[in-house]
Amino acid sequence: MCELDQLSGCMTFLMPLIILLVIWELVWKAIAMWKSARNNHLAWFICIAALNTCGILPIIYILKYRKKTMAN
Repeated sequence: MCELDQLSGCMTFLMPLIILLVIWELVWKAIAMWKSARNNHLAWFICIAALNTCGILPIIYILKYRKKTMAN
């Protein structure tokens, strides 16, 4: 029974972290999916939609396909 109490305490501690990671993933995923749909990149859109990577894949897409400025 002691192990169940420890697990419950651990879950209470980790729940804010899990919620924060979910929000982080959803924000980056939404931005990247919007940009990939606007750029007609169907493969990227599907990969971003299907894979949960804590925002890593959407960030890679956004950085790779960002608009070039006059200085670049």
